[in-house]
Amino acid sequence: MLTEHEYSDAIGRTERLVQTISAERATGLAATLDLDHAPADGDPLPPGWHWLQFNPFVRQRDVGQDGHPKRGGFLPAVNLPRRMWAGGRLTHHAPLTIGREAEKVSEIMAVKAKSGRAGQLVFVTLKHRLSQDGKLCIEEEQDIVYREAAAPGAAKPALSPAPKGATRSEEFTPDPVRLFRFSALTSNGHRIHYDRTYAREEEDYRDIVVHGPLTAILLQGFATSTSRGRLTRFEFRGTAPLFADRPFKLEAGAEADGAIPLWAKGPDGELAMQATAVVEYA
Repeated sequence: MLTEHEYSDAIGRTERLVQTISAERATGLAATLDLDHAPADGDPLPPGWHWLQFNPFVRQRDVGQDGHPKRGGFLPAVNLPRRMWAGGRLTHHAPLTIGREAEKVSEIMAVKAKSGRAGQLVFVTLKHRLSQDGKLCIEEEQDIVYREAAAPGAAKPALSPAPKGATRSEEFTPDPVRLFRFSALTSNGHRIHYDRTYAREEEDYRDIVVHGPLTAILLQGFATSTSRGRLTRFEFRGTAPLFADRPFKLEAGAEADGAIPLWAKGPDGELAMQATAVVEYA
């Protein structure tokens, strides 16, 4: 059985990346989301769009069987085959400016091993700080989960229903082309997002999977477009996968003290992602 002590030497490890915030990638995401306006150099980067940045390609010989970089390097070399971005917490102090250089400093904050109905799990918590011109713009905690492969014929976990009483709702239709484009924009080679055979036969998904960060970006945009305020904090947690063959809904509940409950509702009414957005009004 894996324990966190096997990876304790990774805690406190840091990585620093410097990159110009790319207008080309922002334009590509705007087109992929079918938006009428694409942000350009000098514009603020919309909330969550920093996930398109700071994602260098590794050499092909350093790519693992799942399409991700092989284990090791900055992240701990967890010896479990499946990994996913489970959720995170963001504080938006100020927007990054497109076309200007920015710095991202990442640190491994915690590594925890657990065992449950899903088998062995290892949770890795990262802290990211993104700055421009010496000013802290975004602080983020990211939760990554490593897990065992699903046992053949194992029962699927029960899905929770999405909340009732949405005050706003908007439908989004994923498809293989959109997901492939998002993978390219985020330098994400994980095969579950474009290789249907791999997703089904190796990772036991029904179809190719919608990226968690894509759903989180959509929810952040949904929060700002409906509230007309500036997003200052955002917390999200994925609870069930969404797939490329069916549309899903972005929904919001009633705002209370500047906090907006948000969720992504799957096509059968299941809760796929739960989130909270805090907005600030001028």
